[in-house]
Amino acid sequence: MVVDKTELTSKVPEGRDHRELKANGQQLAYVVLSPEEIAKGFVRPVRTRYVHKVCGEITEMSMSIAETYARNPNFYNGTFCMSCRKHFPLEQFRWENSEEQVGS
Repeated sequence: MVVDKTELTSKVPEGRDHRELKANGQQLAYVVLSPEEIAKGFVRPVRTRYVHKVCGEITEMSMSIAETYARNPNFYNGTFCMSCRKHFPLEQFRWENSEEQVGS
């Protein structure tokens, strides 16, 4: 089995888990594919904005997370809503200007 190379979106202070939540509900850092993995090419378009179907609000993600979705749409099993300030399963999100579910 081939495992994708990954890295974190930011440095995490020593002794802390990257999944620890900040005051706004986001994690300290997120796992993304490495630049070497991203360089292999995208299988989906790079999209940076999605809609939470529950609250109707748009969240914009970092380019490294967007490129991870574009390279490997199944990499994540949930994502964050900036309005609700929580993580939810991908079924609750669609790409902006599309009915396509995030992660598909």
